[in-house]
Amino acid sequence: MTTETSTAATVTDRAARLDALPADTPHILDNPALASLTGPHARFAERRGRVLRYPVDVTGWVALPDEPDAKDWADLAALAGPGAEVPLSGYCGRLPDDWEVTFRIAGVQLVDESLAAAPAPEAVRLGPADVPEMLDLVARTRPGPFLHRTVELGTYLGIRRNGTLVAMAGERLHPPGWTEISAVCTDPAARGQGLGTRLVRAVAHGIRERGETPFLHTAAANTDAIRLYESLGFRLRRGTAFLAARVPRRPTAGPPACRRRGQSSAGRAPVEPL
Repeated sequence: MTTETSTAATVTDRAARLDALPADTPHILDNPALASLTGPHARFAERRGRVLRYPVDVTGWVALPDEPDAKDWADLAALAGPGAEVPLSGYCGRLPDDWEVTFRIAGVQLVDESLAAAPAPEAVRLGPADVPEMLDLVARTRPGPFLHRTVELGTYLGIRRNGTLVAMAGERLHPPGWTEISAVCTDPAARGQGLGTRLVRAVAHGIRERGETPFLHTAAANTDAIRLYESLGFRLRRGTAFLAARVPRRPTAGPPACRRRGQSSAGRAPVEPL
């Protein structure tokens, strides 16, 4: 079997497994940003009506209600400002006609099922003073958005070699009872040593110590990362989407309600899970 055939088979297998998951069973992780900003991360919440978001220098996550109406979209437009680009990761429904999609890729959500969590003795706690180094590592490795105040969201651990930060991982979204592991990255020169794995297990250990369960997100096309996380004990829970849209420069009209997987709608196609 060729590499291309093997990769295609892996993606097809995961898609089939996702299709088999219940589409209409509500779960707190279906809208993790909303659960975070109305729960443990309420101190970060910027609110207008039913719409919440994190400060723009903390993380780009925005929380819409499960079925946003016309007022919710107008509130989001007012909160973000005319012409602003707004991340809408995880949103499953149609956008209003005058909102422009600027970015969209398929993603997956995985949850801890049998992870061997353990401390990493060589890992150090990272804080605000380490942010310049963290931003430099993120720029070299591109694990996803990490901003000047992202470190405030939870515990971040790092490993240094000869005084240089070469690997890190930490906590981002925090729905009640759950914590997202994020910003997992290793400098290219330090890969192959298992540093990322040790940090994931160490961050998960801290989460478990609080009586919570780790989860994470990654791109659906990142099959190597998915395979690694599954080998560590994470289970594929659902497909999702990472997308962003531009706020119209004039007030928006209302959209249709969010539709669940498998439902059709007229006009703009809904953002579907895998």
